[in-house]
Amino acid sequence: MTRKKRKIALHWQIIIGLALGLGYSLLATIQGWVEFTNDWISPWGTIFINSLKLIAVPLVLVSLIVGIASMNNVRTLGKIGGKSIVIYLFTTVIAISIGLGMVNLVQPGKFMSEDTRGRLVEKYADKSKEKMEVAQETKDSGPLQPLIDFVPSNIFYSASDNRNMLQIIFFAVMFGVAMVLLPENKSGPTRKFFESVNEIILKIVDLIMYYAPIGVFALLAGVLVKVSEGDISFALEILAGLGVYSLTVIAGLAIMIFVVYPILVGRFGKVKFSTFLKAISPAQLLAFSTSSSAATLPVTMERVEEELGVSKKVSSFVLPLGATINMDGTSLYQAVAAVFIAQSFNIDLTLTDQLAILLTATLASIGSAAVPGAGLVMLTIVLGLFPEIPIEGIGLVFAVDRILDMCRTTVNVTGDATVATIVARSEGELNLTNEQTEQL
Repeated sequence: MTRKKRKIALHWQIIIGLALGLGYSLLATIQGWVEFTNDWISPWGTIFINSLKLIAVPLVLVSLIVGIASMNNVRTLGKIGGKSIVIYLFTTVIAISIGLGMVNLVQPGKFMSEDTRGRLVEKYADKSKEKMEVAQETKDSGPLQPLIDFVPSNIFYSASDNRNMLQIIFFAVMFGVAMVLLPENKSGPTRKFFESVNEIILKIVDLIMYYAPIGVFALLAGVLVKVSEGDISFALEILAGLGVYSLTVIAGLAIMIFVVYPILVGRFGKVKFSTFLKAISPAQLLAFSTSSSAATLPVTMERVEEELGVSKKVSSFVLPLGATINMDGTSLYQAVAAVFIAQSFNIDLTLTDQLAILLTATLASIGSAAVPGAGLVMLTIVLGLFPEIPIEGIGLVFAVDRILDMCRTTVNVTGDATVATIVARSEGELNLTNEQTEQL
């Protein structure tokens, strides 16, 4: 009798690819394999990200239309949307507060030497200037520009860029609401069409995930090579100057994942955190390797629906919305980075100044989705609150931004899944076994 081979779970395949990629990246940095890695390894990672981004807009559009069309009335949509936005803002405020608490406790800016500070600012001066120009354009656009950007003038143009996800959501909501308001005999055929297309798209996601371990390996293989640019001595200098800052950000993000979200999932979602973590771990690992909530969205939706039992009605609306306006990890990072830069230049920020950071970072998290390079651009806007801080100081954090971006995107995606679980529980749209449910 032949024994059936056990298939390695997806999250273990991704972890293996991640570990091998990081190992290769370290070796490539030491050996100076910069050109080979950039030419022959990293492109496979880009192909993987592109394939995920390719399916993101169709998935959001179709699944959202299907989810809204399944609702009995428009009032249900408003209720789900209102709950989602309130909880997203609540977790963002918590994240920023944790970031401010950590950076004031550790004071990482005091560990930055003047020589390292000068070299980093000079090295990344051009990139800093680019972000400052984009930030200035954002500030000059007017207070209601985010509202204008929310409504598309051309849905086909909006669908051509994943940064326009809010516009896709707007169109899908309008389309779905119109289907709900029409009688069944008129909207029924269209509903069946989108349901069929939705199943096809989900199958495409499954096919893409077969490539995930290779894609993750290729993405991680070039991380240290890009950060250090093949200069191992500069990499060590970065580690010495920015190590405490990086650990402060990572510690704050870890508190969100292992303290805040478990409390929220257990208390309000009534789900065991071990069950929750096991369900979304492939999405977390993809978020870590791609640094993109939008690229990870197809996998997040699939895992939340299939492994956590969140209904399509909830996941198809809450998760795309979260991928665009929920930036817990990014907001926490902005708080730490802003105070770190001030500390590096020996500038003390008062409690009022830090409350201003909290408010600005919270509002920025909502509008950041439509801005290229959202995290650093929003950081530039936050720093603009304080004329005494040299805006060029943003160059201090460029060197480690890629690695921290991986970590904060993981928090963003975990936050999305947390809110989807809580909203689904409150709406009676969460289907879990008794073993998976938290006994409270």
